[in-house]
Amino acid sequence: MYETLDRLLDGPPPGAPERELVDWISRLEAVKCRAEAVQAEASVRLEEAARARQTKAGVPARKLGEGVASQVALARRVSPARGAKLLGLAKILLTEMPHTLALMKAGLFSQWQATILARETACLSLDDRRVIDHELCATGSNGKPAKAMSMGLRQLENAAKKLAITLDQASVVARAANAEKDRRVSVRPAPDTMTWLGALLPVKDGVAVFAALDQAANAARAAGDERSRGQVMADTLVDRVTGRETGAKPRIEVKIVMTADSLANTSDQPALVEGYGPVPASWAREALADAEVFVRRLFTDPAGQLVAMESRSRKAPDGLAEFITTRDSGICRTNGCDAPIRNIDHIERHADGGETSAQNLQGLCERCNQAKEALGWQARPGPDGSITTITPTGHVYTSPPPDTWGQDPPPLSRAEFTLRDVLLDQTLAA
Repeated sequence: MYETLDRLLDGPPPGAPERELVDWISRLEAVKCRAEAVQAEASVRLEEAARARQTKAGVPARKLGEGVASQVALARRVSPARGAKLLGLAKILLTEMPHTLALMKAGLFSQWQATILARETACLSLDDRRVIDHELCATGSNGKPAKAMSMGLRQLENAAKKLAITLDQASVVARAANAEKDRRVSVRPAPDTMTWLGALLPVKDGVAVFAALDQAANAARAAGDERSRGQVMADTLVDRVTGRETGAKPRIEVKIVMTADSLANTSDQPALVEGYGPVPASWAREALADAEVFVRRLFTDPAGQLVAMESRSRKAPDGLAEFITTRDSGICRTNGCDAPIRNIDHIERHADGGETSAQNLQGLCERCNQAKEALGWQARPGPDGSITTITPTGHVYTSPPPDTWGQDPPPLSRAEFTLRDVLLDQTLAA
């Protein structure tokens, strides 16, 4: 089996005809689906084994299973939040949706398709969920393919919603009413020093916000505004939320980290906006020129690692926490986790709780901070600023040190430029 899989993953031979290339793509897609099904089974067995170990060790019932989702996340190289969702989906597939799992094992159904079905049937009873699982994913008695196999993602979602409403309309309505508590606003980086600002709102509120912005765009365009409709809507949103429209100037803190040379316009080493990521130095200088600026000095060692922060606070822990957040770029230190830092906690613990120092502290999201409290988890700080995490199964994951903020390297000499070009030409020729 492994030899066959290895041959498949080696890829098609050079000069393969188009028909054969399509067959390769199809076979590889089937392998992906089957692999995701096996990963689901392994994840559920891992949780069962962890619970048994924790029970034997006397862990309280409410804490059984802690840390398993984070182990799944590390193994699959995704965020802990994603790991928790994958573990939840795995348990549903193995215990409540046998036909969906069977399609995945046959290489005919993807993990994302299974996620859609699980999501749209989450509010139903076990019996009703199994009805939908059979209706959409069971193979007909005459060998007819499952209905879901011919559906696109939107069709699959709509079919599951329609069946859910038919089986238990009250549960679907109650779920919709309860969903309002999940309303929130989020921000994530976009290319070219832009961001995606999103809001999860009830339908009536979301439509009302968009209608108000659309109305503002129509009025501006009718008055001869040369901005596009999208530009007017975006500017209006910022104006109204920040108070810029009324001339108000609320104090909003945006942290920009950059070297002294970049700030003085003698270097173009990228700056860092906490909560976003790297930005061009010229952009950062322009942003600072129009803002009320407070400069706080950060100190680095010869290797460029941040080691201290000038602080005017009389409470050292508060200043230290702020420094750790800045040092770790505002992002959780766990491998694969992109969540913002919410907790500052010790890396290595001792009898007294651990030394409270920059070398023994890390920034973590809430989920990762809770996971590392589970039985069998260990962490060790490295001399270079890295953090080594050891899971209960003995697997080792190393988080590299944060980005350095050392001085720019000296510019290349003419001879070094020539050598670089020669090496580049040789690489391209190879």
